[in-house]
Formats: sequence, C-alpha cells, structure tokens
Amino acid sequence: MNLQERDRAVNWHPYTQMKTAGNAIPIVKGKGVYLFDEKGKPFIDAVSSWWVTLHGHANPYIAQRVFEQLNTLEQVIFAGFTHEPAIQLSENLLKLLPENQEKVFYSDNGSTAVEVALKMCIQYSHNQGKEKKKILAFKNAYHGDTFGAMSVSGRSVWTKPFGEMLFEVIFIDTPTSENLKSLKNQVENVADEVACFIYEPLIQGAAGMLMHNQEDLSELMKFCKEQDILLIQDEVFTGFGRTGKWFAANYLTEQPDIMCFSKGLTGGTMPMGITTSSNEIFNAFLSDDKYKTLFHGHSFTANPLACTAALASMELLLKEETLTQINLISEKHLQFSKILKQQQMVENVRQIGTILAWDFKTETGTSYFNDIGKRLYEEFLERGIIMRPLGNVMYLVPPYCITSDELDFIYRNILKVLANLKFDE
Repeated sequence: MNLQERDRAVNWHPYTQMKTAGNAIPIVKGKGVYLFDEKGKPFIDAVSSWWVTLHGHANPYIAQRVFEQLNTLEQVIFAGFTHEPAIQLSENLLKLLPENQEKVFYSDNGSTAVEVALKMCIQYSHNQGKEKKKILAFKNAYHGDTFGAMSVSGRSVWTKPFGEMLFEVIFIDTPTSENLKSLKNQVENVADEVACFIYEPLIQGAAGMLMHNQEDLSELMKFCKEQDILLIQDEVFTGFGRTGKWFAANYLTEQPDIMCFSKGLTGGTMPMGITTSSNEIFNAFLSDDKYKTLFHGHSFTANPLACTAALASMELLLKEETLTQINLISEKHLQFSKILKQQQMVENVRQIGTILAWDFKTETGTSYFNDIGKRLYEEFLERGIIMRPLGNVMYLVPPYCITSDELDFIYRNILKVLANLKFDE
C-alpha cells in the first residue's frame, strides 16, 4: 500500500467529508515556503499551513534550539515546578504586549487558550461574589472547536449538532461608524449580566477574512470597559506580525484584560496556547480560600520544547530582516490588491499586513460551501500552490521568508486562474 492508501485506511482528517474527499497528498519534506510530495513535486505553502508557519518549514534555527532542549529537558509537570524556557518566554512575550498584560497561563492550542480566558472571566466574577454569566461576541465569530470556544463562535452548520449544549452568548455586529451607537445601546442593556466580551481584532479569519475598522473597535472596547465588562482579545490568528504589526493590539487605543495566542506562537513547529491577563484578573484568584483557585491545566502545560520553539521563533520575528520581509509582503499585497480590484470576477478585495483576501463573484453568492472552492483548490494545486479557499473566498497568508519572485509567481497564477474562470463561465 502507498501512503495515500495507508492514510485512507486509518486516518480521519479535520474539516473533511471523508466519503467524498479525494486522497490526501502525502508530504514528505518541507523547506522554506515549499512543501514536497513523495514524488518530489514542490508546492508553495501560500497559507502557512493553516496560518501557523511564520518563518518557513524546517527552519534550521528553531530546529537546532529544539534539538538542544530535547537533550536537556523535554517535559516536566508545571504544577509545583517551573523551568527556564517558560520563564524566559513569559518575560519576552509580556514585553511586547500592552503594558497591563502581566501574567501568562500556558495551554496547548488556540481553542484551549480561549477556554482558559472564558473560565478566568466567569470565575473572576464568581470569586468576587458576583454571578455574571453572559458573554458578548461578534456575529460570525470563530474561536475554536471545543465546547466553550464553540459557544462563543457564531452559530452555524458546524455548531448545529451541539446547539442545545452551548451556553448563552449575546452576539453583536462588528462595529462601524454607522452602528456604534446602536451597539452601545445593546451592550448597556445587558451589561449587568455580562462577564466579558470576546472578539477577533480587526479580522475574522474563518468567517471569510472579514475585516473591521480599528477606530470603531477601539471605541467599542472603551465603552465595554466603562460598563465593567472584561475584554478578551483573541489574537490566535492576528498575533506575531500577521497584520503588519507585532499584534493587532498595536493598532488599538484600548487595552484588553486578557489575550489569547497560538498558531504562529512557536513558528508553526509545535502545539502551544497562551492566555495572558492583567494583574487585576490574577489577583482575584489570590486567596486563603483554595476554592478560588483557577482549576485548569494540561498535561503538556508549558512544555519545555514548545517554549523553546516559541523563544526561537520570537527571536527570528524581532530581527530587522523579518520586519523588512513583513513590510515587503504587505506592500506587494497592497499593490496586487489594486490589480485584483480591476478583475471582472473579483469583488470585496481587502488587505491588512501580510493577509490579502478577495471574493470570486458567483451566482450563488459568498458561502463557505460554495462549490467553486474545491475547484479553485485543485486548480492551484496543479500549479504548485497550496491555497485553502473558504468557499469562494480566497486569501494569501504566506510565511515571512517568501521572496518577491515567489509572490509574483503566486500573483501571476491567480490572474491566470481568473482568466480561465472567465473563459469557462
């Protein structure tokens, strides 16, 4: 049996209807922006393998650092023990975040980083003798696939089988200058019952790369703070340079109480989640009463290998050449967006930093289940480019090591695919 047959016999893939899906493509090697299949065919990873790979595949610096750590300390329980990589990572990360972020809680992925944040907010109220149980979130939100993360994500076909099991959430529109007054009225009417407001800052990724304005979000954050509603800023996608700045927080005038991180945290090398908080949140759990403890943990909390990978990735991120690359990608995306806007079959072109997105016009409208997505995916694979359309929504989120020529190759092929689609239609 070849790799595809062996995979089909034993593996269940994510977000995949296994009955109708084609065979998975076996990848045997990665280097820089490229992934190689078993026949040696290279593919440009234009989506950073689900938005996680910052510095390219098999980055030698991160690999060496992890190798050295593996030969020193690979794992230790983080309850009652600590270690240098976790301490240093927390110190280094907090220096980059808003100044009110002062404590770090480790978990193992984006969904669990969100779960931790939600539990912090609910118990924060409980520990103070209050019972604020409701949560605010944006419509079309996506915060993960565990039950708490699903609850604060927009209701959809993904959450429908579990609908009655999800806790109550008040969903509001993303802010605009036109609806801010109405949003404030909505928030004010429920503020006494609301523990927190969780949001994806500036861009809702899984919803179709939907973007909103930084000034309007800042204003909404400020109003929520005035209503004593805690703010959870989910930077799982937007963190570590994706928006053109280190974090989406760098665009905003207000500071969140809690922040969530994963994806690019380790440069795409290992699973890890982080939830940071203010001392105000942390102090609400300090008590002689043991029942006010945050009872949450994971077997691999603050795993030394993952912490080391994150430290190495952050060192690379802060290098001048990485910032230069982020600016290069951002500028080239901006210039190409102008070309895309001129294409007859393209609409709603949007861009922030290294993220470029657009919709293909179809008679059935924009939808994750638009059949054109599969066709586009296969078309780009044939051209040696890995794209993962969200239905008819296309996007680019490349690793920072991509070259100008490699970006131009992707852009040229996008225009060729557009021309072919025009012809077919």
